[in-house]
Amino acid sequence: MKILLIGNYQPDAQASMLRYAGLVRGGLLDAGHDVTMIAPRRVFGSARHAAIGIWKWIGYVDKYVLGVSSLRRVAARGAFDIVHVCDHANAVYIPTRRTTPYVVTCHDLLAVRGALGEDTDCPASVTGVHLQRAILQGLGRADAIACVSSATRADAQRLLSAFPGILTVVPLALNSPFGALDDGVAEARLGPIRARAKLAAYVLHVGSNQRRKNRACALRALSSIASDWNGKIVMAGEGLTPELWQLARQLGIAERIVEVVKPSDDLLHALYRGAAALLFPSHFEGFGWPIIEAQACGCPVICSDRAPFPEVAGDGAILCEADDERAFGAAILRLVRYVEYRDELRSRGNVNAARFGRRQLVSQLLELYQQVLRPERSAAAA
Repeated sequence: MKILLIGNYQPDAQASMLRYAGLVRGGLLDAGHDVTMIAPRRVFGSARHAAIGIWKWIGYVDKYVLGVSSLRRVAARGAFDIVHVCDHANAVYIPTRRTTPYVVTCHDLLAVRGALGEDTDCPASVTGVHLQRAILQGLGRADAIACVSSATRADAQRLLSAFPGILTVVPLALNSPFGALDDGVAEARLGPIRARAKLAAYVLHVGSNQRRKNRACALRALSSIASDWNGKIVMAGEGLTPELWQLARQLGIAERIVEVVKPSDDLLHALYRGAAALLFPSHFEGFGWPIIEAQACGCPVICSDRAPFPEVAGDGAILCEADDERAFGAAILRLVRYVEYRDELRSRGNVNAARFGRRQLVSQLLELYQQVLRPERSAAAA
């Protein structure tokens, strides 16, 4: 099968979307398919500047003025069997008239919902409202939408109630570095951080400072058990905002915070392996990649009970109400005090993470491609 994948604009540095596109490309190539990957070209944008201020608008020119026409030309001239848009945010590239079917992976509709006035911790600017509406319209032009969770599919069903194509669930897959890791290797990778931060026992949070990530709850959870456990919290991803540091000082735990900004996959792998638990108190996500990454690495998971986390975590996590910091704190204590329970949760998590392999992802995508291409479906649609 000849497949065109549309990836993301590189200067936006959307690591998770770039990773997903790489997973799909690698899996399809391993399965013996002819795969071409394209993305909006950097013409005026800069790889050295974040997509904020004037550089955000310059990026818009590359993506939505120059990019739309150039990507559509490649898709139209390449005689591809399928065009797969790897990030729903690029659904604007789907033309109204086409001869090649388009499949889109929908990671979440949180920004779209925010633009429609729903509370998803993703408020939209005036420009953002127009962009998210264009994205929703683009999704409506797709032949098939592969949602990464049932929760995302439910949002799509509601917001695209008249969608005539295939709407299904194709979960994310683990990135290959995450899995079993020798304790000695993990400790060697963690050595510099342990020495610098005097790090012994710790819990881990992986993510950004976006409001929906609910990092404040993770800090309050540690504060709630500060007199019962002397461990620290490692905040991996973005460095904390001044507001979060102020909260930490108010809670009296600033000295217990260790920042690891933009860790490599190897270091993140070791952080998962060495943590007493992953804390994942997010309010909203489309999937929740760190949950299965942690489980695959043998790290117990304590996460929010909001959809889609129960679906993703299976029976391999402790679920807490998203803003109940005392429940998160109690869960930490339970894991550090009861070794047998911790080992049981690790085992269940590892089994659950095995559901999300790259082969499963590719197999489901290929089945979806075949559904789109089946002559009987095309005839029925006509």
